Amino acid sequence: MAILIVTHSKDNDAPHAVRRALEARGERVYRFDSDLFPTRLQLSLDEAGEGRLSGPDGEMALSEISSIWYRRNATGAGIPKDLDEQLRKPSVEESRRLVFGMMTALGVFQLDALDVVRRAEHKPLQLKLARALGMEVPRTLMTNDPEAVRAFAASCPGGVVTKMMSSFAVYDEQGREQVVFTTPLESRELEDLEGLDLCPMTFQERLTKQVELRVTVVGERVMAAAIDSQALPNAREDWRREGAALIDAWKPYTLPERLQGQIVRLMDALGLNYGAFDFIVTPEGRHVFLEVNPAGEFMWLMRNPGLPIDEALADVLSGRAVRRSGPRPLPSA
Repeated sequence: MAILIVTHSKDNDAPHAVRRALEARGERVYRFDSDLFPTRLQLSLDEAGEGRLSGPDGEMALSEISSIWYRRNATGAGIPKDLDEQLRKPSVEESRRLVFGMMTALGVFQLDALDVVRRAEHKPLQLKLARALGMEVPRTLMTNDPEAVRAFAASCPGGVVTKMMSSFAVYDEQGREQVVFTTPLESRELEDLEGLDLCPMTFQERLTKQVELRVTVVGERVMAAAIDSQALPNAREDWRREGAALIDAWKPYTLPERLQGQIVRLMDALGLNYGAFDFIVTPEGRHVFLEVNPAGEFMWLMRNPGLPIDEALADVLSGRAVRRSGPRPLPSA
């Protein structure tokens, strides 16, 4: 049997690390770089859900696949960009449908299935479930109504920040990525919110931070790391602004037992086997849930402070640790 890793050829070292951990456990691994399909990687699938893969990793019968790590998707990226758009768009879509149709038809364990990931990505759902489980969450407003934002800001004595629900980025004339980070909303900006009629945004109460946490959960294994985001002025509202400068400053963190249990129950409710959580820890020691990313990065945390995330992923993918098969309802009060 074999474990299928679905990613793309420009991914970071995460697939290599997990592959090494799986092979150390005696597992066969096949890497499906989705950007090479359909131009350099072949997939055949019949009405019984059987077929073959053929590409840089050799050939493999689909019947040999026992589990799938769905990490990244770039299906159709190799289809020529200068192909007529009326031909390129359906070519990409047909390729995508075959890849995801294959993963679904196989009926094997996936970490995590696309429909589960897409549901879990919804920030309003995350906040509602976290609050229902007893976690502290920030006061939040998601809207395109300027007057509602002004009223919300007036009710937050410590001020408000604004953010996107997606990992939004724009590119300047030189092609450089400009990420939209969490940003405080000043009084003069509250007076000019007309752009909301083109793009709703998320507004949250501004919280004083002691440290910020990244909590990586694989199966039922919870691994936490902390960063002193207040050490650098540009990182105080969003540590990602100084991500490179802070990369060696992450430290192991011990979560309160109750919070750890709530995190696992939120994973149950979302049906996720992998999740990357973000928390704020206030000077008073309150742990405030911000979000969970069903496909968040983790390589920097393996390097420092040395979290064994690759080993945990290998255990779940190979069936050596607890797996979730889908969302579970919250326990009744």
